[in-house]
Amino acid sequence: MNGWWDRHVVPRLIGCACRQPAVMKDRAKVVPLASGDVLELGCGGAANLQYYDWYKVKRLSGVDPSPELLDRAQNELAASGRSANFVAGVAEALPFASGSFDTVVTTFTLCSVQDPMGALSEARRVLRPGGKLLFVEHGLAPDASPAKWQGRIEPVWKNIAGGCHLTRPVTRAISAAGFVTDTPQGHYMKRTPRWLGWVEYGEARLAS
Repeated sequence: MNGWWDRHVVPRLIGCACRQPAVMKDRAKVVPLASGDVLELGCGGAANLQYYDWYKVKRLSGVDPSPELLDRAQNELAASGRSANFVAGVAEALPFASGSFDTVVTTFTLCSVQDPMGALSEARRVLRPGGKLLFVEHGLAPDASPAKWQGRIEPVWKNIAGGCHLTRPVTRAISAAGFVTDTPQGHYMKRTPRWLGWVEYGEARLAS
């Protein structure tokens, strides 16, 4: 049952949820800042394609573990006339050489990877000196009431939502992984339950 659900239902849920207007509005704040050789973690579904500044992006690569979402991304690439190197894989073991990228983009991805610190460590590895991590992620709410509900709902939620966690810290985890964040922002998305709607976004660079 879980295998069928993960193959056929979860990609549709993710495709719908990750293109909600509030979500797309937050993507639009960060993705255009990508430049040079860019790697996107969780590229399946191609929700970010419309926001890249293609005058600044030299090459775009991406990794995603879902064949269904990768197929959707390839279809969107073909329809847009753009090219990218989107491959199957996981963020915790990136199939790219160290120091390959100027920018790593992660949007609504760290909630569902098996090991967020491992994924951030890999992002550090593949970045060149002076490279940047651009992030838009939902996670642990700063207020007691929604955070309490997140803890209650998460055990069921992650089983039906492709492993999506509600209680993972965002900026704090990025800082702990050796990045310095540049004025990160956080807010509750409109028209979204507070236990699901806390989002943090910003730019981070490798700590010297």
